[in-house]
Amino acid sequence: MNITEETKGNWTCLALTERLDTATAPELQKAGLKVLETTNSLALDFSQLAYISSAGLRVLLILGKKAKADGGSLVFCGACGMVKDILEESGMEAFFTSYGSAAELP
Repeated sequence: MNITEETKGNWTCLALTERLDTATAPELQKAGLKVLETTNSLALDFSQLAYISSAGLRVLLILGKKAKADGGSLVFCGACGMVKDILEESGMEAFFTSYGSAAELP
């Protein structure tokens, strides 16, 4: 997995590629927590992500709790295909705001 950081307005956006699984989840957790040290508006761009496992879902919850505790928020954007299905089936879409693309971030 590759993680690219970009600023989109008031949001720090982390774009993820390939797979978010047991092997790569710690990398996202580390990158996400680092971003949340300096901002409380984190967006995760899943448009190039092909798969997300339960380990990846766990990291999303960790980052979401951290952002919320600091008075901020974690949002998703660009989820499609299998990743969108997994987020919906796991109930994650009920806890997090989701946008069609990073360009739609407020």
